[in-house]
Amino acid sequence: MTDKKIPAKLAGPSRRAFMAGTAALTASLFAPKHLRAADFPTADVNTTGLAVTDDTVTIGILHSVTGTMAISETGSVQAEKLAIEQINAQGGILGRKIEYIQEDGASDWPTFAEKARKLLVNDKVASVMGCWTSASRKAVLPVFEQHNGFLYYPTFYEGLEQSPNVIYTGQEATQQIIAGLDWVTQTKGAKSFYLLGSDYIWPRTSNKIARAHIEKFMEGTKVVGEDYYPLGHTQFNSVINKIRLRKPDVIYAIVVGGSNVAFYKQLKAAGIDPAEESPIVLTISVTEDEIRGIGGENVEGAYACMKYFQSLENENNIAFVKAFKEMWGDDMVIGDVTQAAYLGPWLWKAAVEKAGSFDVDKVRAASPGIEMTTAPEGYVKIHENHHLWSKTRVGRAQADGQYEVVFETAELVEPDPFPEGYQ
Repeated sequence: MTDKKIPAKLAGPSRRAFMAGTAALTASLFAPKHLRAADFPTADVNTTGLAVTDDTVTIGILHSVTGTMAISETGSVQAEKLAIEQINAQGGILGRKIEYIQEDGASDWPTFAEKARKLLVNDKVASVMGCWTSASRKAVLPVFEQHNGFLYYPTFYEGLEQSPNVIYTGQEATQQIIAGLDWVTQTKGAKSFYLLGSDYIWPRTSNKIARAHIEKFMEGTKVVGEDYYPLGHTQFNSVINKIRLRKPDVIYAIVVGGSNVAFYKQLKAAGIDPAEESPIVLTISVTEDEIRGIGGENVEGAYACMKYFQSLENENNIAFVKAFKEMWGDDMVIGDVTQAAYLGPWLWKAAVEKAGSFDVDKVRAASPGIEMTTAPEGYVKIHENHHLWSKTRVGRAQADGQYEVVFETAELVEPDPFPEGYQ
């Protein structure tokens, strides 16, 4: 899907209700600065030919809204549009309203690269909110580095990367994986693990880190099996039989996208009910967005390790959930990546205003150290390595499709995309 320059305005009967919720959210959490475009002449704030006028600035949105990854990425698009609408409601950035051009990566990595090039070279967008899988990110990364674009990437991922052209608003692997493995061994007494994932870089690298932690850094624990299946795979009965034979304490699942629907339904049909915890199911890839497709009854009792759950009870999150539902419908849910995607436009706004410029080099230089006390997940801060300090949490899936938070790190976890001993 390709949209021409779209002013971030909504149509339809929900707009009035949405704007009421937005006004409350922006007034209480995002105090507007009322910066005037006249105080920031375009010639001064845009010296590199980006799509910036006296009144507007154009950014790109690049996610899959078709194909196997649409189940996961649609929420990111919705969250980014919500953030853009809220920023515009309080006056925009440097006095300019945000417009966006949306492109569909179509769950195809060459398409992501093609659309990224269009956004940067033809459309000259000032930044891009986009990608989900690591395969899509790896596909676009050379394009961003060649053309000096700036990407806000929202997904938890495998780490082992630190690009000057990316801000990673999701957790890297050590933030998400290590705390969860420690929790399940210390709390549940788990000793044996079966590692399962979709067959591409994020699940494979994440399981490499998980295996290293299980075998080298935890006492008396072991991996009893490891398997991968292509994205979009729907026949899991053979691996479920292997799991039954190996009898692990934990199924460590990194199945991605629409494949989750088949996996969890077939797992339960085979008599492995996550609610019975025999074995325990621990995932780092199933958010509330995926449960919406899987069905809460099929995943109830499984555990997920992430930094955000919709059920978090804090003022920021309550206001965010309310505004999201008013914009997109009461039946919508919000998962970890959706929330991380929501942070992107706000962190970009903060960096642009700190830099006093839309120029990518200046925005990049201004980004480290930016704090966001109003994030739905709680306080976050951009590290000098372009990742976020954040807490790690474990949630237990409920029949209604939400997670009950059962564990939270006491402090923020420092991002470490190149962990010693795990590579």
